[in-house]
Amino acid sequence: GVDSGLPMGSERMEMRKRQMPLAQDAPGAAPGQPGAGSRGSNACCFCWCCCCSCSCLTVRNQEDQRPTIASHELRADLPTWEESPAPTLEEVNAWAQSFDKLMVTPAGRNAFREFLRTEFSEENMLFWMACEELKKEANKNIIEEKARIIYEDYISILSPKEVSLDSRVREVINRNMVEPSQHIFDDAQLQIYTLMHRDSYPRFMNSAVYKDLLQSLSEKSIEA
Repeated sequence: GVDSGLPMGSERMEMRKRQMPLAQDAPGAAPGQPGAGSRGSNACCFCWCCCCSCSCLTVRNQEDQRPTIASHELRADLPTWEESPAPTLEEVNAWAQSFDKLMVTPAGRNAFREFLRTEFSEENMLFWMACEELKKEANKNIIEEKARIIYEDYISILSPKEVSLDSRVREVINRNMVEPSQHIFDDAQLQIYTLMHRDSYPRFMNSAVYKDLLQSLSEKSIEA
């Protein structure tokens, strides 16, 4: 009788051991991936898991209380590239007149973004485009989820794609993340728009990206 009790006890211990890493996993960890190897399961306690979400804790706590929408689905909704017809010579010439004329057309944004990639500042355009998408949203749950994704991708100081914002704008965003609206990033978006206008736009006008496009369209119009 004594022998039969031991396996039961050790099995119970084994079960407990098996359950512990799962209980400690962060809410973004994929099933069947306890603790990611050598980092140990407690790494998740510090939110260094695959979702790497460092938005305010209040936002994370609220997620458990509302119907969730899969982050990867909403991330796919945020544009990373825009479909656009090839620009005309007239359009490309107009981009030189003002930054607003460049940013108002998808073709202009795509060409400018191609240039930003060469300067390793493409995240500025991606953030601006994500804010534009957020402003079109009406569903409260989707607004909250998209705002959290934008925060994690572009505002969080731990993100490799963090955009350059002043502390005042950051503080306002952090306070408003408790209950975000579709206009939560308006000040930040304006600041990044101004930064691109002053900093990158003049260089874009002198870049090979712009000059090559202008030349190829000029040649086509001459041939026509």
